[in-house]
Amino acid sequence: MAEQFTTLASLTVDGKGSYGIGASAVPFSKDLYTYLRITDIKDDGTLNLQDLKSVDDEKASEYLLKPNDIVFARTGASTGRNYFYDGTDGEFVYAGFLIKFSINEKKVNPKYIKYFCQSKQYKDWINSFNTGSTRGNINAQTLGKMPIPLIDRKIQDALVSILSSIDEKIKKNNEINNNLEQQAQLLFKSWFVDFEPFNGTMPSDWEVVPFETIVDFQNGYAFKSKELLNEPSSDCYQVFKQGHIARGGGFIPDGTKSWYPKKLASKLEKFVLKKGDILMAMTDMKDNVAILGNTAIMPIENEYIVNQRVGHLRANGYKGITYPFIYLLTNSTDFLIDLRSRANSGVQVNLSSAEIKASQTVLPSEKVNTAFSEITLPMFEAIISNQLENQRLAQLRDTLLPKLMSGELDVSDIEI
Repeated sequence: MAEQFTTLASLTVDGKGSYGIGASAVPFSKDLYTYLRITDIKDDGTLNLQDLKSVDDEKASEYLLKPNDIVFARTGASTGRNYFYDGTDGEFVYAGFLIKFSINEKKVNPKYIKYFCQSKQYKDWINSFNTGSTRGNINAQTLGKMPIPLIDRKIQDALVSILSSIDEKIKKNNEINNNLEQQAQLLFKSWFVDFEPFNGTMPSDWEVVPFETIVDFQNGYAFKSKELLNEPSSDCYQVFKQGHIARGGGFIPDGTKSWYPKKLASKLEKFVLKKGDILMAMTDMKDNVAILGNTAIMPIENEYIVNQRVGHLRANGYKGITYPFIYLLTNSTDFLIDLRSRANSGVQVNLSSAEIKASQTVLPSEKVNTAFSEITLPMFEAIISNQLENQRLAQLRDTLLPKLMSGELDVSDIEI
């Protein structure tokens, strides 16, 4: 039987899409509505909650998202990126470069649309609007004509139940990780910024030293594009690029678009990344958001090789300092403000290796460093474990999605 299709617009409450409010973002405030912009939405349909802004406009309440709404980026390199709103992430006013469709739950399981809009079938449709190197803009009328395969409602419900259980586990792991990292950041600030355990004063046996005293630092390698492969291979390293570093810092996301043959890397061993290495963004922007100086932690061993525009930092073990200290230091407010203030001011703002190495940092005594590591290393090992589990779960979800949609996996006997 030929596959049947409907359109996105036909599955909505009002049969059309709506554009967001054309207002400027303002600094985040609990007294204002949170502003949802393209840059707050990740490629996997989840939100980046590290750099939220607010909106201060008398009409803002008219653009509040409601459960079962889905919004799409309509312009630029992010065209087609989407986010399904179920009400659990808080209240959001959606911005002007987003288009909202309100899904009618009487016509379709709303979360079936969420998952379809993360499928290869959907992404291929979006990519059909690309022209050469230019990402095509898509308006509300075009999005409304999006072809969506019709599958039985019971199969929709089973698909949603299976994939939602995976997403829920990923979400819980992220909540645990965020909590652990916040605890570690508070501990770092208490000990090494406010000196609370030391009567508010830096102990006399501590020092202020250049950053290079406690880390081995180098720039990434400048690969030639003709050397890189576009398909994965077990005989290749994944190439770690600046785009892997999330806005607001954090741990690396899964996936890469470039691979480098190991047989060519015999003289590049120093660029092969180890577990616990810190990676720093050396240039200014990603998706029009400043990431200069942001860092990520490498959670696995000998699978990535680092590209140019990424600073590679490795704790050298001096006086017992380990990678959690380096990560928390580079994400501390004072360190970032100082580092960014000394970046160059050319067409593209860059950090120099000399400026990074010369950054001043407090060097505690070995006894204090050892005590700090005994507390924070288990926390970061738990974070890494959860992050790796999330990558495996996301891969499982993405593998199951097309099989569930096509009927390759029989879910007719599953009771929801």
